[in-house]
Amino acid sequence: MAIMRDAGEKKTLSGVRNRRVHMANERTFLAWVRTSIGIMAFGFVVERFALFIRQFARLVGSAPSVPPRGYAEVFGVFLVALGALMGLLAFVRFKKVERQIEDDTYQPSRILDVLLALCVLSMAVFLIVYLIHISQ
Repeated sequence: MAIMRDAGEKKTLSGVRNRRVHMANERTFLAWVRTSIGIMAFGFVVERFALFIRQFARLVGSAPSVPPRGYAEVFGVFLVALGALMGLLAFVRFKKVERQIEDDTYQPSRILDVLLALCVLSMAVFLIVYLIHISQ
């Protein structure tokens, strides 16, 4: 009878450990979702700020010096699309890891990490170029 109780305890401990791993996977997924929403929001702000600058220039009378459509709008739309893509990839990764946890075959993937690093780098480069262009 002691052997059956030990087997039941091992199954319970394994189930608790498995739940914790699944919850950690879910927290990671939600962190990626927050990041992708942040990138989309930043893209929206960049695009709207370019529109604000254009309208403000018209209001104060310096419209000829401001280009009608610049690269800020394109970059803003790109960031929104990139954030949406990151959200989709995060979901795909979440489901893949969930399956790997169940099969006990987890293998880390670096694609979202690289995508996030490239996104942050591209935002930094864009902002530096944009601020230099605006200040001249």
